[in-house]
Amino acid sequence: MTRVFSGIKPTGHLTLGNYLGALRRWAEVDQHRSDALFCVVDLHALTVEHDPERVRRLSRQLATLFLACGLDPDVSTVFVQSHVPEHTRLSYLLECTATDGEMRRMIQYKEKAALERARGGSVRLSLLTYPALMAADILAYGTDEVPVGDDQTQHVELARDLAVRFNQRYGETFVVPRANPPAVAARVMNLQDPTSKMGKSEASAAGVVHLLDEPDVVRSKILRAVTDSGREVVHDREAKPGVSNLLEILSSCTGGNPEALAGVYESYGALKKDTAEAVVELLEPVQAKHKELCADPGYVEEVLMRGAERARAMARPRVDAAYEAIGLLPPGGPIA
Repeated sequence: MTRVFSGIKPTGHLTLGNYLGALRRWAEVDQHRSDALFCVVDLHALTVEHDPERVRRLSRQLATLFLACGLDPDVSTVFVQSHVPEHTRLSYLLECTATDGEMRRMIQYKEKAALERARGGSVRLSLLTYPALMAADILAYGTDEVPVGDDQTQHVELARDLAVRFNQRYGETFVVPRANPPAVAARVMNLQDPTSKMGKSEASAAGVVHLLDEPDVVRSKILRAVTDSGREVVHDREAKPGVSNLLEILSSCTGGNPEALAGVYESYGALKKDTAEAVVELLEPVQAKHKELCADPGYVEEVLMRGAERARAMARPRVDAAYEAIGLLPPGGPIA
């Protein structure tokens, strides 16, 4: 069976974009067609300035929302990255396999490092090396496919390169993974800036619909969404990014087609109203399930504990094999 791995960082509150672009697909498709692992990648949240309590709080919330969105711990493996030491064990070996140039070419490093410097802060070494940890997240499990958005494909390509290089130097150890981007709603855009992705770490929440936003808040944000000049409702990302974003959100919520939906509407107002109601309806069962799970935190903790045990059992043999292949003595083994 195909093995799938993916994860999300606890660096902000999950958004409609996270749901339409990833979580819904994980729950409805990936966990049922594969041996799937879904991870709260909390170690990646430490690469920039952060509040420790906020990381813990968001990690709990993220794990709870994984379950609320439909991930079934009896079908897939749901766990927290830092609960499985094999991730960091393997990360160092991959740092020893990667090159400085590969790390510095990563687009996210360039962007985040520039932002940190612009703020007058220093750049943490982990921001440079975290792609090796991301590769370890993937390679530790013999992952075949990584469902990612187009902004993360570069990291999967690095994982592929490191797997091939390690295998060539030290013997066949890793499966070479492939990226599997979603066909629809890969990028839900910010409602106030439809040329930018709807991100969970935005400074302003005005253009971001969060999964736990109250229905009236959702409606308000969508009704205030930036549209475009003119009055014609057409799906054209270049000429009409605002309207196109609304059409794509509506189509993702209803199963329609953006081009076909465009022909239904004669005004931006009607499109906004229907999009708002479709999003509210989509999020209602997720929010209800989240509320139910929050009332039973012990269940979520048990799911994460069982998930970590299962994940470590999967990862340990391959990581141990990588340690042996690269030339390290096994613990308790003969010194000869």
